Amino acid sequence: MNDRELLNLAKEASEKAYAPYSRFKVGAALECESGRVFTGCNIENGALGSTMCAERVAIYKALSEGEKNFYRIAIYGESEDYCMPCGACRQVMSEFFSQEMEVLCAKASGGYVSYKMKALMPHPFKLRDF
Repeated sequence: MNDRELLNLAKEASEKAYAPYSRFKVGAALECESGRVFTGCNIENGALGSTMCAERVAIYKALSEGEKNFYRIAIYGESEDYCMPCGACRQVMSEFFSQEMEVLCAKASGGYVSYKMKALMPHPFKLRDF
């Protein structure tokens, strides 16, 4: 799967978002090393702490299906700026992704940037820290 195909899956996932509060729909597409792709969209809640970001939905779906090895993730938001993962998502991503994993961040115009996980979360809090 090429970058554009993964980004298109993330964009399609954003169309399923439930975002009545922010009106900012986000989609994510997580490609596993097995070749399987899991998508997610943001799901908001009036109790804001119960809101779930698209990235975490996709990650948790993959984990719940037994996937543990991930290749890359694409994140899309209907915005003029690149849709970057929030701090909570970066922490979850650092728990399950290698520091070399690719993170594609897209914006509405179709442009995107690519980062390695280590650039987005250079000093992650990990299990080894306990």
